[in-house]
Amino acid sequence: MLTLLFDGIAYGMLLFVLSLGLAVTMGLMNFVNLAHGAFAMAGGYVLVVLMRGYGWPFLACLPAAFAVTALLGAVLERTLYRRMYGKPHLDQVLFSIGLTFMAVAAVDYVMGSSQVNVQTPEWLRGRFEFGSGALSLGMGAYRLFIIAVCVALTLGLQTLLNRTRFGSRLRAAVDDPRVAAGLGIPVNRVFLLTFAAGSGLAGLGGALGVDILGLDPGFPFKFMVYFLIVCAVGGTSSITGPLVAALLLGIADVFGKYYLPKLGAFIVYVLMIAILLWRPQGLFTRSGGGR
Repeated sequence: MLTLLFDGIAYGMLLFVLSLGLAVTMGLMNFVNLAHGAFAMAGGYVLVVLMRGYGWPFLACLPAAFAVTALLGAVLERTLYRRMYGKPHLDQVLFSIGLTFMAVAAVDYVMGSSQVNVQTPEWLRGRFEFGSGALSLGMGAYRLFIIAVCVALTLGLQTLLNRTRFGSRLRAAVDDPRVAAGLGIPVNRVFLLTFAAGSGLAGLGGALGVDILGLDPGFPFKFMVYFLIVCAVGGTSSITGPLVAALLLGIADVFGKYYLPKLGAFIVYVLMIAILLWRPQGLFTRSGGGR
């Protein structure tokens, strides 16, 4: 049971990294970007191409996946997404889902439709065993690595948003863009950097998830619901909400598929409905304006 709990936590941490960019764009920019999964897929393919095609080491591919998808997000924000700010959410959904279909078709044409994988370094393929019997605990090295990356990202983002000048500018730009611009805050630049960072986080999550989740052109549609559940259950007004929601989702998914495999993800949806009936606005919310 302890091993299942650990695997559920690691899976939840991975979902958190994957969903964090969507939580940022939804909560901090009030933009519903359903193409978020396409950025995660792009990050995964950046890692695959660099490792398999150019022989890059795994650890070098992770920041590269972040940088490439962040740059892609910045370009798309300047050319396409910025035109959709302030539009109704339905328009944003239709626009971003259309981009997702285009991305899936393009990747299927260029990379093929078969699932791809990569060989992680030897030091990430080990496993640590503790105890015996019902209280035995098996921890995979790669899952420990994912947890460590997630903890570092959480602490870094909390510091960035709550204790830096950029974080205060971002909150001001979200609450009232006109007043923020009048005070000299470069609102467009702040949103550009925020959207690029959210896209980069998606790419990093996609790169980290290749070994566990697999990667194929259908990736955005396979996990889109999970990203939305994390944001809906946890709320998007803080980093803590998506983290707690992702952990609950990961643990419920792992335990549910182990003990009730025929029900698949049924347990996850039951948990989501129960939480949303109890807290319709999500587990962690704050009052305030939005863009």
